[in-house]
Amino acid sequence: MMLEDGDPVRWRGQRVNGEVSGAPRLGGTGDPPPWGMPVLDGSRTEAMAEGCEPGPALGDRDVTPGGTPQRGRQEPGQHEEALMAELSELVRKVVKSSSWWERHGVDISILACSFLLLPAGFLCLRSAQAIPFLVGVLTLGVVHHTLTVKGSHLASHNALTESKSWGKVWAIFFIELCSAFTAEQATYNHVKIHHGYTNVIGLGDSSTWKLPFLNRYVYMFIAPLAVPIITPLVALDLLRNVEWKAALRTLCCMFLGLYCHYWLLLHVSGFQSPWSALLCMLLTRSLLAHPYIHVNIFQHIGLPMFAADRKPKRIHLMSLGVLNLPRNALLDWSFGHSLISCHVEHHLFPSLSDNMCLKIKPVVSQYLKQKKLPYNEDTYTSRLRLFLQRYEELMVHAPPITELVGIQ
Repeated sequence: MMLEDGDPVRWRGQRVNGEVSGAPRLGGTGDPPPWGMPVLDGSRTEAMAEGCEPGPALGDRDVTPGGTPQRGRQEPGQHEEALMAELSELVRKVVKSSSWWERHGVDISILACSFLLLPAGFLCLRSAQAIPFLVGVLTLGVVHHTLTVKGSHLASHNALTESKSWGKVWAIFFIELCSAFTAEQATYNHVKIHHGYTNVIGLGDSSTWKLPFLNRYVYMFIAPLAVPIITPLVALDLLRNVEWKAALRTLCCMFLGLYCHYWLLLHVSGFQSPWSALLCMLLTRSLLAHPYIHVNIFQHIGLPMFAADRKPKRIHLMSLGVLNLPRNALLDWSFGHSLISCHVEHHLFPSLSDNMCLKIKPVVSQYLKQKKLPYNEDTYTSRLRLFLQRYEELMVHAPPITELVGIQ
């Protein structure tokens, strides 16, 4: 993309002829590639800048030679807002024409089926034979992640119901009782911060997922096993930020959820030792912890990051800073489409359910590509290879700041 004076749009921090252009780096060791280039050889990330139809740079105005502002030209940001309004109208029509079953019923049915599988999972653990026992572990592991990841995520966005009161109930149930976390802090950090400031340095930049003191192999393959232990400990620390009534409710729900799981293993599954029951709890609750961690870092880290005072408008912010992974039957069921193959759609329209994100996916992808806006896609294995090869750059050092000169 070229500016009117002929200078190409560049990343702030991009190397040009061996030198770093733009503002100083924040400590990163590697520079992201220019738009249109894959993050790694073999990646299918599409982030084309040409055709983004830039407006003037921030603070500039179109003037005639006499200094009078031209009429008929859009002010900075108006073009991007018009694009978002046009896309929103297209999506609104799809949602309006959809039935309750499509908007909420499909995802509620998946969560209900997961509940119905719980008795079978606990009973399979009674078997002394290896195969039924493993079936029980797999069943409880998948059910746990469906309730705690998919259920909690949808509840935090109030996407399970159109009633705010019931939305609050479901948030407490899925986030606190099932996931052993605090609903207030989960909603605030995920909905208000992560979604409100996606890929904005110091706010929604996914830096909370970084543990720079761990090496790449420990972080990617061993540390996820500790997620069931770390989650309630983090929740206890965050309770300092909520009022005492909410904190007391959260403590009761967390204890009830954990104790029910432990009690069922002892009295239904027949575990003789408390330690064996606790070990089984850890095993089932960490069954899909690896893809859970991976997905959360794959879809944002390594993509453009912005300073809070120079972030682009919403449609550019979400299309540049979010990435879709391919569909996967297990992860689609356990995590939901909005966290896997429809993450771009989810960030643009976060109140929609997983099934609705899947339904609007063709509309969103076609619109963004038609307007020559980025629509990032990559495979799970490609992202895993990228993070293993560039772990220090992506997960240890602070990311470089991207500045989209000409479209702010």
